[in-house]
Amino acid sequence: MTPLVSVIIPVFNGAAYLAEALDSVFVQTRLPDEVVVVDDGSTDATAAVARRFGDRIRYLSQEHAGIGPARNRGLRASTGSLVAFLDHDDLWTVEKLDLQVRALEASPATGLVFGLVEEFVSPDLPAHEQARLLLREGRHPGYLVGAMLARRSAFETVGEFPAAFRAGEFVDWYLRAVEGGIPHALLPHVVLRRRLHMTNTGRGAIESRTDFARVLKKSLDRRRRGAASAPAPRGPDQADGG
Repeated sequence: MTPLVSVIIPVFNGAAYLAEALDSVFVQTRLPDEVVVVDDGSTDATAAVARRFGDRIRYLSQEHAGIGPARNRGLRASTGSLVAFLDHDDLWTVEKLDLQVRALEASPATGLVFGLVEEFVSPDLPAHEQARLLLREGRHPGYLVGAMLARRSAFETVGEFPAAFRAGEFVDWYLRAVEGGIPHALLPHVVLRRRLHMTNTGRGAIESRTDFARVLKKSLDRRRRGAASAPAPRGPDQADGG
């Protein structure tokens, strides 16, 4: 049976880029079965841009709550057994879903599949702003939410995204998945083009750096608790049958 694929796009004041993101979804060689756009309290023309796509998307709106709650709202509203997320300012390559669906179908034990990512500076920026952005050249392993396709069962095991972080919510979720032993794979194909602009979530923000530090501390604390609760090693004199 062919799995159903849900795409979830959280957006906050993303009118400038949302249409391009959605266009990259609707030119996929393997089209999704549903696309859920979650408007996280935008005050610009985001709603008008989303509604131009008509019944090709499900448009949900909520009071501004942050990126984690917006992702979770879309996750709960979606129905596919496979789930992908795309930030409103990024783009997928045309075979992204096709390649990743095939990878999961070929490996039933794998819970998450990622691909490579390329960065690009948004061409709408004036030259002096483009010059301020640090672009990583080439292709890089994309352990990012937009480069992932996940089985819904992975979320049932790991749980939802944390709601408390301005940034770093996916890092927190991914670390929990790794700690929980969710098998994952990385494809040797570019699946995500990550847009750099002046308002990327977390770019240069003190609050975001603090969030990432909190995410890493939480992971370390979980590992320490796990190590502390593990049974002590058995010595030779404690062997069974002694």
